Amino acid sequence: MNRISRLCCAFLLTASALPAMAHPFHSATGGFATGFAHPFLGLDHLLAMVAVGIWAVQQGRSSTWRLPLAFCAAMAVGAALGYAGVAVPLTEWFIAASVFVLGLAILTARRVALAYALPLVAFFALFHGMAHGVEQAPALSPWWSLAGLVSATMLLHVAGVGTAAALHSRVRVAGAPLMITGAWLLSRVLA
Repeated sequence: MNRISRLCCAFLLTASALPAMAHPFHSATGGFATGFAHPFLGLDHLLAMVAVGIWAVQQGRSSTWRLPLAFCAAMAVGAALGYAGVAVPLTEWFIAASVFVLGLAILTARRVALAYALPLVAFFALFHGMAHGVEQAPALSPWWSLAGLVSATMLLHVAGVGTAAALHSRVRVAGAPLMITGAWLLSRVLA
């Protein structure tokens, strides 16, 4: 079995083993572990964060580190807003849309100016952060939870960078399953 086949199998097994939305599984006490677990327990969060890493490598140059950092910074702002009780309608819709849009961006493999790529990633990250912040607002230690969330997010971005490096010139193939899964997640949110 070649490397591409192994990666596709690993992706499919990972995707099939996780629930579509992780939000009911959060602990009311918060803490680092709760924040760290958040991205791994929801397919929507997991795929979006890995996709940012893949797309960042695909964009090249300084995008490899700027896009993931922009995502983390905007996600932290969104989480802080959520901790403050700010809830925005359609948050879950935008989270699901992030998987679809990032999959489309990876599939098309078009270079996007950093002036457009950064706000796009930051926009979606705000909603990922808000979802976490709203759930963790009553937590005893929301800032430790945020530290866990950011740590896990960076780890998933690194996984995306590694996936892009492993796929080399075939990195576009990662876009199709992301788009399909994003469309499925959107259909679940709209249902």
